[in-house]
Amino acid sequence: QVQLVASGGGLVQAGTSLRLSCAGSGRTLSIYSMGWFRQVPGKEREFVATISWRNGITYYADSLKGRFTISRDNAKNTVYLQMNSLKPEDTAVYSCAAARDALLSSGQARSTFSYDYWGQGTQVTVSS
Repeated sequence: QVQLVASGGGLVQAGTSLRLSCAGSGRTLSIYSMGWFRQVPGKEREFVATISWRNGITYYADSLKGRFTISRDNAKNTVYLQMNSLKPEDTAVYSCAAARDALLSSGQARSTFSYDYWGQGTQVTVSS
């Protein structure tokens, strides 16, 4: 079993940066892929980024590539999402997730069905 706790959300102005954290506990995350998704009311959960804990391979939503960066800290069992040049349309609840498959393909990484554990979300609100 894996427990995930997301943090770092808040209210920020457009153009600024924010870093989200997702701390894992319960089992080593070295056998997992870790992802970030976001959701706004009335819409489906949207893929943001994924990183393989084993080899560091990353995948990003095309629309976010270049502004968002996913990374991991093995020692802290934590995955981060650095979000730069934030826009009002980035406003959402951001959730982290873990997949038991450490080598997700690009397509698999984008599907919520690939993930086995989910943390609670953290709200990010970007004001214009």
